[in-house]
Amino acid sequence: MNGSAGGNERYGPASRAGPILDPRWGDMEDDHSAPKRRSLLAIAGSLLVEISLTKLLFAWAVSILLPAMVLGLAPLLLTAWISETSNWLSEATGISAGIILLSAVTIALIGWRPAFRLAETNFWSLNALAIQPAYAGSREALRHATEHTFADRTGSGLARLRAISCAGAGVLLFVVAGLIVIALWPATHWAGSVADLAAPRRLVLPTVANAIVIMSAYLAAASLVWGFIDASSDQLLDLTMFDAAPGGDRVWRVAHLTDVHLVGERYGFRIESGRAGPRGNERFRRAMERLAAMHAEQALDLVLISGDMTDAGTSAEWAEFLDIVAAHPALAERMLILPGNHDISIVDRANPARFELPFSTAKTLRKVRALSAIALMGEERLLLAGFRGKTPGPTLAAVLEPSRSAIAAFGDEGGFRPSAQISRLWEELFPLVLPPAEEDGLAIALLDSNADTNFSFTNALGMISTGQAKRLTAAFDAYPKAKWIVAMHHHLAEYPMLVGALSERIGTALVNGSWFLRVLKPYAKRIVVMHGHRHIDWIGHCGRLKIVSGPSPVMGRPAGPTYFYVHMLSPAADGSLRLLQPEPVVIEAASA
Repeated sequence: MNGSAGGNERYGPASRAGPILDPRWGDMEDDHSAPKRRSLLAIAGSLLVEISLTKLLFAWAVSILLPAMVLGLAPLLLTAWISETSNWLSEATGISAGIILLSAVTIALIGWRPAFRLAETNFWSLNALAIQPAYAGSREALRHATEHTFADRTGSGLARLRAISCAGAGVLLFVVAGLIVIALWPATHWAGSVADLAAPRRLVLPTVANAIVIMSAYLAAASLVWGFIDASSDQLLDLTMFDAAPGGDRVWRVAHLTDVHLVGERYGFRIESGRAGPRGNERFRRAMERLAAMHAEQALDLVLISGDMTDAGTSAEWAEFLDIVAAHPALAERMLILPGNHDISIVDRANPARFELPFSTAKTLRKVRALSAIALMGEERLLLAGFRGKTPGPTLAAVLEPSRSAIAAFGDEGGFRPSAQISRLWEELFPLVLPPAEEDGLAIALLDSNADTNFSFTNALGMISTGQAKRLTAAFDAYPKAKWIVAMHHHLAEYPMLVGALSERIGTALVNGSWFLRVLKPYAKRIVVMHGHRHIDWIGHCGRLKIVSGPSPVMGRPAGPTYFYVHMLSPAADGSLRLLQPEPVVIEAASA
């Protein structure tokens, strides 16, 4: 037998059946950080031995300890300043008293705004890091327990059970936080003096006690209010039927894809599913080819990808995405994308213990990559919902133009100062709005629902800022007859369905989703919310608000088909937006 004989013979008899371990399908190493293959407890165990304690302690100090100290110290500093100024005034006479009074008023006028902003910023920072997650986690834990206890409840019965759980969580946290306030109150100190400030060591314990009491008192009051508001609000329910097809009215065809999780390597595996991840890039290519064929037969109005275009926000992954999209220019002209947590919040796909410092430039770089792709898809079509007092704002292209060269330079060279400037710009960009073609046409709002995290293990957290919500409602009011798709990555609340583990419903939905649902409620009849994140096919409603959760067209088992939907939307005579029966698009499994 010569060397040019069949390849199998070269490797001996065992190779005739293929390799013992086929590298194309991965192995246990690929499951290291995949929550669909390993429990969160197992991932947390490996995380503890790998995490950088230095970074963790520093980030904890900057994100939690420093804001807490500022908050606890604020009343001491304020009362000390008032006391000292009063003493000076009581001892001064004539012109001296006037000068002191004028100086005190000047300092107060100049300094109260930044001082108030500092205290307010630190308060809301702690609220986002601790208070809202504490309530949301307690609420979902109680819901999980009660829904498994009364697993036979469906429909309105399940809605009542979920409402009772909200109220129960509020009461429970009210009691626990109240006990903390009572226990720590003797250690607090609310009136400061110059003598106290001269001996800062004496202020450490009172400052910490003040901060804990302030936040605990807020938690007690807020959780009780949130719990009963959530209990009295509409609950999420399955959509039992779609709206009837219109007789000749306008119908908008919207292809909704999400969570395509492209990787930059041919046999790359995804953080979400490890080696169970299929060759997703090929499936996305097939999905685009199917859409192109459908568009040629009957035009699509919009191709929406609601986040997680990439698996870890790397430049190689974005290159794969843009190359696939570029092959279908007719679809690219109709495509809009928005940032998912995998696009901007994954510190390290292979290692959930990786931690970024709060001022790290790496996350800003991932935002720049996402922003570049978003702009490429529609910077001339998209408007800022509000920008520097103007509603609606200018086009995305106009806002980016003055900073385009600086953003490109940052991508090339980095730097802390441009990173901070770009981060501030990012916070002002969303929502991005595609305005309606006619006053009663279809408009699109693209939101950034990602919470500001620096830890791979907590990358999935979501939150809508108050500023973003205000700009969104201002856009609704600016186009009062328009019908809206509100597109975001995270789901607003957990779906009304049983899940096997509590970890599946904690740490993924919007932390403040209940509040955001109430923000949308006045506009609900003319809105459909479309999101991704959970890879689950679910269509439901919360009162009049219709909600569509898109399945991932790539994140199924390697051997099975996946799918997504083309949704049909239509205006109704009463000004509402109808959601018609969607058309499924099936993608067969790709070969290895």
